[in-house]
Amino acid sequence: MEKRDYYEILGLSRDATKEEIKRAYRKLAKKWHPDMNPDNREEAEERFKEISEAYAVLSDDEKRRLYDRYGHAGIDGRFSQEDIFRGVDFDDIFRSFGFAFNDIFDMFFGGGAGGKREYRNRGNDLRYDMEIDLEDAMFGAEKEIIIPRYKKCEECDGTGSADGSTRTCPNCHGAGHVQNVRSNGFMRFVTTAVCPRCHGTGRVIEKPCQACHGTGRTRVKERITVDIPKGAYDGLKLRLPGMGEAGESGAPSGDLYVVIHLKKHPDFEVDGLDLVHEEKISFPKAALGGEAGISTLDGKVTLKIPPGTQPGSMFRIRGKGLPDIRTGKRGDLYVKIDIEVPKHLTQRQKEILREFEGIKQERRSFFRKK
Repeated sequence: MEKRDYYEILGLSRDATKEEIKRAYRKLAKKWHPDMNPDNREEAEERFKEISEAYAVLSDDEKRRLYDRYGHAGIDGRFSQEDIFRGVDFDDIFRSFGFAFNDIFDMFFGGGAGGKREYRNRGNDLRYDMEIDLEDAMFGAEKEIIIPRYKKCEECDGTGSADGSTRTCPNCHGAGHVQNVRSNGFMRFVTTAVCPRCHGTGRVIEKPCQACHGTGRTRVKERITVDIPKGAYDGLKLRLPGMGEAGESGAPSGDLYVVIHLKKHPDFEVDGLDLVHEEKISFPKAALGGEAGISTLDGKVTLKIPPGTQPGSMFRIRGKGLPDIRTGKRGDLYVKIDIEVPKHLTQRQKEILREFEGIKQERRSFFRKK
């Protein structure tokens, strides 16, 4: 689903100090560490990742500045997941209550922060553009979509090996990377790159899996259920963690981003949380006043039309707009009045209108003479 606000995740105001951010994270990290929640480990792991990402951004001056200015777009557009956590000092926090940060880093990226870590590439993120009806945005909905993607091979459990056997890569000797040294006079230039033989794993497969040909993933068309929240708006991005492309050789999967687009509605225009509806009423009702039955997304309501209502008059019906995705508070419905002019009149109707027009002309002449 769409990322929550980092300050909200940590329970802080936007002017929180660094010490307050650290103190809030320390408290939540201990509460939601998976080892502290053995009976609810899956939910705890997701919450722990969420609060750790919030801390990694807000505890770094540059990342916090970008986030305060641009929101999640300022972070997601500039940093990979590993970049977000790089350079953040977690060690002193976890030492204080006995957890090893190496295990935590492995939770995010599949490798330890200390010592050698595999250079496995996380799978690509995917994007799916979905059109929904206004009613779906109003009440929420479940939608099924079919996504073609690479998924972890079930035959080898993503290892790429038919029998699980691997050996140390002879090219990098298990390091996962290779160094190139170039000399220029007294200067030596050393560059490090991912090993092209083992793709950074440090291991090569003895017997490749026949189902995935040693890649650890297979191409599938998968049916996925997407929960559309109440208050979904045009351009909303829903993030489904781990539903993107699977990485090679058991590397973590990317995420799936579902981008919401609202279909044009025949009766309502959308203006933020507010809705605008055009209602045609008869000339007599506009002149004399009365009541009009107005359609809303919840059903019909009655609108009182005051005498002398003019074309283009706007009336507000409170609380009949769209709900806010965070608070649930609803916008308003604005009803714009249009006067319906009949195309076909009976003889009697024509006589009445001529009589009305004549009386109106007489009244104008009377006031001119006065």
